[in-house]
This record gives sequence, C-alpha cells and structure tokens, in this order.
Amino acid sequence: MRTASEVVQGFYSAAQAGDGAGILALLHPQFQAHTAPGMPCGAGGTFQGPQETLVRVWGAVFAEYDTAPFDETWHETADGIVVVTGHYRGTARATGRAYQAEFVHLWRVTDGRISWLHQYTDTARWHEALAPMAG
Repeated sequence: MRTASEVVQGFYSAAQAGDGAGILALLHPQFQAHTAPGMPCGAGGTFQGPQETLVRVWGAVFAEYDTAPFDETWHETADGIVVVTGHYRGTARATGRAYQAEFVHLWRVTDGRISWLHQYTDTARWHEALAPMAG
C-alpha cells in the first residue's frame, strides 16, 4: 500500500500533466476541499465530492489559467496530515500575464485515497494576473 505522501504526490503529478481523470482516480468518494476564500473563478470555498471539486475548483481555474501547483517542501504530522508548501505557476489565458502564488496544502488520505484538502494561497497574485494592463 502506498504511503499518504506517495498518494498526494500523485495529485501533483496529475495536476502538472493536466490529467483530470488521474486526479479523480486519486480522490476518495467522500472527498472534501476547503479552498482559499477569494480564489478567482468562484473556486474559493468548501466543495463536496470529487466531481464537484474537479468541475468547480480545478476545472474553473484551468479554464482561466494555464497553471499547476509545484510542490517544494513536505511534512507529515503525527496524526497523518500531509503538509505541502510550494508555488502555483502559470499564465492567465485572457491576459497572457504570468503569475506565481505561494501555497500551503494540508491533505488527509483515507483508505489509500485523498479524502480532504485545505488550501491556503495568495489569491491577490491570481487576480493580478487576470487584471487588464493599466495605461
């Protein structure tokens, strides 16, 4: 059986490859996501289930951005939470403006699948990339 960190690593690999089916395969049927309030595209808030999260968070974001999360540091807590820090990097499709936004992801794995995500990110960087150029 894969470790919690190995399961979570699969998420980053799938996200960087733009593999929605690969992401869905990693998610527990009772998956729940808490994403940063203020995320663009209506992607901030609490989402229930793999399909809702894929459509309303990752799908909504990928429609507006060519982006992916790039993991940098990994920690596992005594109670099994996987903590990953890193940066989202990409480009807003409408403006062509590149952006980079720091993140912290807290993950829980249940029965070999991801059951919970809590995302913290610098939402201002996401919005700046979408904003029209001044002048």
